[in-house]
Amino acid sequence: MKEQFEARMLRIHFGEGDRWQGKPLHEAIVAKCQELGMAGAIVYRGIEGYGTSTRIHHASHWKFSKDAPIMLSIIDREEQINRLLPHLDTMVEEGLIAMSRVDVIRLSRSPAKEAPAKAQ
Repeated sequence: MKEQFEARMLRIHFGEGDRWQGKPLHEAIVAKCQELGMAGAIVYRGIEGYGTSTRIHHASHWKFSKDAPIMLSIIDREEQINRLLPHLDTMVEEGLIAMSRVDVIRLSRSPAKEAPAKAQ
């Protein structure tokens, strides 16, 4: 089955060492997304990058290195994204949140349970 619709995409950039209430920030955000019933979230661990601090963050071949850049990507209906934003304001102390409108093509083997509503 193929569905096409307009949605919002959030990309949240921060460091691997960032934490929220004692747990890695990326885990906390993914848990919040699941709690809010978001369509899905994916965490990417980067090789190298820098942000507002201009300090270069990089992954290392050493297992104990926790300095890699992290990007978390979320795509969902605008209403769902808007429900998440106030939580991110509290959780992300330093980083970058980029939001854009996207055209989504979802391919699946079985009929979707509920297609997201089109954003106006």
